[in-house]
Amino acid sequence: MALSIETKCIHLEKQEQASETDTNSACSHYGSISFPIYQTATYAHPGVGKSTGFDYSRLQNPTREQLEKLVCALENGIDAFALSTGMAAITLLMELFKPGDHLIIDSDLYGGTIRLFDNVSVKNGIKFSRANCSQDNIEALITSDTKAIFIETPTNPMMNVTDISAVAKIAKRHNILLIVDNTFMSPYFQTPLDLGADVVVHSGTKFLAGHNDTLAGFIIIKRPELQEKLRFLIKTTGSGLAPFDSWLVLRGIKTLALRMEKAQASAMKIAQWLKTQKAVTSVIYPGLEEHPGHKIMKKQARGFGSMVTFRANSVEKALSILEKVHLIKYAESLGGVETLITYPTTQTHADVPEELRLKNGITPETLRLSVGIENTEDIIADLEQALR
Repeated sequence: MALSIETKCIHLEKQEQASETDTNSACSHYGSISFPIYQTATYAHPGVGKSTGFDYSRLQNPTREQLEKLVCALENGIDAFALSTGMAAITLLMELFKPGDHLIIDSDLYGGTIRLFDNVSVKNGIKFSRANCSQDNIEALITSDTKAIFIETPTNPMMNVTDISAVAKIAKRHNILLIVDNTFMSPYFQTPLDLGADVVVHSGTKFLAGHNDTLAGFIIIKRPELQEKLRFLIKTTGSGLAPFDSWLVLRGIKTLALRMEKAQASAMKIAQWLKTQKAVTSVIYPGLEEHPGHKIMKKQARGFGSMVTFRANSVEKALSILEKVHLIKYAESLGGVETLITYPTTQTHADVPEELRLKNGITPETLRLSVGIENTEDIIADLEQALR
């Protein structure tokens, strides 16, 4: 019987069986409930031409392998790759493409992704076309050089929702990859590979790790032909996740279901409360029925997440909120147990050209809230005093 996603966060569906004395198995950890940290750089060989299955931790490490198997199972992929950061994951993914290749990307992406594409990928000869993938006719942008479509849904920070299945059909018609950044939703709420995507990426720093105490990134794939290419690239570039960080993410995922449910419930209440505030001119949250992507989210996801974007009625009020919050922390990042508030203009999207920021709706009045797992009323009280 297949396990539920809540249980899969804690238990791999197929656990390898091994004797405690079997030194050739990564599972020889004496019944430890917490998977061990294999803090080693290299591994002894039993003999010439023989291997324990591990040779050097840049290539693979038992702790990282366990994490990759778990994330792969959660996303329903065929393989997963754990990397040092979310940006390392996207950077590695871009090594699949060569000079002259063309990608269609959503115009409203995380600022670090835009920075990578505009300053590194373009230098390497890769071409990009931007589109609002939730609204525009992206099929019209496909050329003979197009190799992939890259989307976030919901987008960061404007929470635009793209129909993954619809875009997947376009990608398949033209034999190109659909890559989905699933960071905002996590596999608990959304599994893009089940909807036709070929590749999923995550900043594992966020909801998967969940405690603002480590950095991580993931690539999960559905296409077998990508597996060998990415294994070669991760061992060659040396960007694999370290053992201790792998263990921290393994620990974090154990409570993913609980954290996502609690944070989402709070986000809905906070979004509804923000709508009643005179100092707030707009609230953007897919869980609100008036959000243009609400119906699509109900169709393709199991929830709405815990990210809320809102606009203050002036720049001065937005900056005042950042200065006055106490319980909520004014900090970059998202997806941790603590509620964080971010100013995209000078933080996550500071390197995005102003013209593009404004076109995407990221005005100087815009604030992004990552709702944590504190008591909801305490968070609302903190926002209330900050809005005065």
